[in-house]
Amino acid sequence: MSSTHEQPDTSDDLYHPGRWIALTVLVLAVLLVAVDATVLGLATPFLSEDLEPTGTQLLWIGDVYSFVIAGLLVSMGSLGDRIGRKKLLLCGAVAFGAVSVLNAYATTPEMMIVARALLGVAGATLMPSTLALIRNLFHDPRERSLAIGIWGAMASAGAAVGPVVGGVLLEHFWWGSVFLINLPVMAVLVAVGVKMIPESKDPAPGPWDVPSVGLSLIGMIGIVYAIKDLAAHGADWPVAVAAVGGVLALVWFVRRQFRLPAPLLDMRLFHHRGFSGAVLADLLTILGLSGLVFFLSQFLQLVQGRGPLEAGLAELPAAIGAVTAGLLAGRAARRFSVRSVVAGGLGAIGLALAVVTLIHKETGYPLLGFVLLVVGVGAGFSFTVTADVILSSVPKQHAGSASAVSETAYELGAALGIALLGSIVTGVYQGFATPDGVAPATSAAAHESLGGAVEAAEGLPPQQADALVWAAQEAFVNGLRVAAGVGAAVLLATAVAAWYLLRGQKLEDGVEHG
Repeated sequence: MSSTHEQPDTSDDLYHPGRWIALTVLVLAVLLVAVDATVLGLATPFLSEDLEPTGTQLLWIGDVYSFVIAGLLVSMGSLGDRIGRKKLLLCGAVAFGAVSVLNAYATTPEMMIVARALLGVAGATLMPSTLALIRNLFHDPRERSLAIGIWGAMASAGAAVGPVVGGVLLEHFWWGSVFLINLPVMAVLVAVGVKMIPESKDPAPGPWDVPSVGLSLIGMIGIVYAIKDLAAHGADWPVAVAAVGGVLALVWFVRRQFRLPAPLLDMRLFHHRGFSGAVLADLLTILGLSGLVFFLSQFLQLVQGRGPLEAGLAELPAAIGAVTAGLLAGRAARRFSVRSVVAGGLGAIGLALAVVTLIHKETGYPLLGFVLLVVGVGAGFSFTVTADVILSSVPKQHAGSASAVSETAYELGAALGIALLGSIVTGVYQGFATPDGVAPATSAAAHESLGGAVEAAEGLPPQQADALVWAAQEAFVNGLRVAAGVGAAVLLATAVAAWYLLRGQKLEDGVEHG
């Protein structure tokens, strides 16, 4: 491609001729990474039957992918600024496809957890590269807002599309197929991306600080692990060690960034009230979306008895709402205000989660579909506008680092949504009383997870099996209601905070620096 794009900060070319085709490829990457964060929701019952993980292992299988991505995104965004975002994207795509095969053929829970972690490493190379390349492809502010809207719609919708993709595959193939679908998509991404995406990087990046990479990873994983384990099992010394270690690593990381002449992340960005408010809104938007989608997948299958494809299609309103709102978000923020669109989106998710506190085993689909639609619309508006605010706050040569902040908020939100809300669901679920006459070993298996209870009941007499499944389902629904209530309170409080933090913020602020 044209050499004018090697150093985008000095480019005078306002309209790159292949920008929309390039955007299509970038959107494909972000959609796939987002899908992989939730596609396991529907596959969980099948995976549980095959690999027989404990409840804790099942949570780790669900969220270690997002934990690792969250821990590495800042480092990978900074690496892309240095070696070239296109190069990092294409290398990551090849690795993502290869590690997907390892996930598909995992034979033990431990192997599955490691494979998901490696997939997170590959995914961390893709996410910040996509958004940073959009910044350098689209120099016109309104075109860039539309491009970010399309990108944000796919990022938000991916969490809801995952169950649909998983449902279609699980109707015809085994659970490993939800990973093998990555291979043809990544092949297309590499083939088209080599020709259509222009390279871009920081012309004077400075060295990549490896100690900062380690501190970022240790800090993120330590903090999230501590939160997850505290909610699930209460305070103990491993939780304390993880929490203290994570906090110390992040404090050390921040102090080191202030001292480095070329930091992985310019911490001074957080002095900007709008930037900090956008990051906070990003994180909690996705927390609400991913947590709800993950657990409604299990509710629709294991409580209401829907098949995988039917359950996946039932969650489609979230994707439709996210895509529609994402495409309209930039226009809405310019017509009204950034803070009204973001706060309104957060408030919509909070109210939808509040409605979930009213559901029961026989709740009809119209209410569930409406809740999912509202969550999707809220996420589409909020996430898209905050991504635009974050990306437009920095010079183009630092787009990778800024993109990584937005993506870290996204992935950490997804991880915390599953970990925090999941730990609440698990904690309430494990308190149900086993019916009389059930053997201790069967009872222990039933208390590990709802999928485990359904499987354990298959070896019992019909009346006893029905009683066990009924008690487990009631406990799961109770846990889901409590988790939704906590999520609603957090999202509504964040909506109020965003209203104040984003006061006076406009999408046009800091659009062009070159």
